[in-house]
Amino acid sequence: MLIPKYSIRSAVAIVAVLNLAYFGVEFSVALSIGSVSLFADSIDFLEDTSVNFLVFAALGWSAYKRSIVGMLLAALLLAPGVATLWMTWDKLGHAVPPDAVLLSVTGFGALVVNVSCALILAAFRKNTSSLTRAAYLSARNDAVANIAIIGAGVATAATASIWPDVVAGLGIFVINLDAAREVFTAARKEHVDVRT
Repeated sequence: MLIPKYSIRSAVAIVAVLNLAYFGVEFSVALSIGSVSLFADSIDFLEDTSVNFLVFAALGWSAYKRSIVGMLLAALLLAPGVATLWMTWDKLGHAVPPDAVLLSVTGFGALVVNVSCALILAAFRKNTSSLTRAAYLSARNDAVANIAIIGAGVATAATASIWPDVVAGLGIFVINLDAAREVFTAARKEHVDVRT
């Protein structure tokens, strides 16, 4: 598959729009079927929209300002994790499994969007800027999370249990913690390098 060449600004703008569009779809389905993993992933789509719009705005800034924004983005990457923990707690109180077919189909749609975003951003993955690294890591990690959501849908169909969805949601939490750590480390190094 040939991916058109984009400038980093064009790439993050396209990725931001794709993320915002699918946030609406996934959030609506998550609420309608009571899915922890889809809820967490939809919040992650909204977070990715913010990350990419911030990258778009900050690309013309000085290295020092970009490093500060990079550290703030690391904190932003934790937001989906907090939302996941809240939804998990709520789900344990209302142990009704989500619709397995809608869970898998919506997860597959999210996978298509995230793989497309990761391919668009792949050319910039080795960029030393913590901002461009944050955008790429978000798309890559989300594709992994979407595979877990699809698997949770299949396991829910087989078991009629809430646990596959809950485990996938908690897995998304762990992925976002690791991405936040990696982005913060890169931004902190960038910040120190600029000041020395």
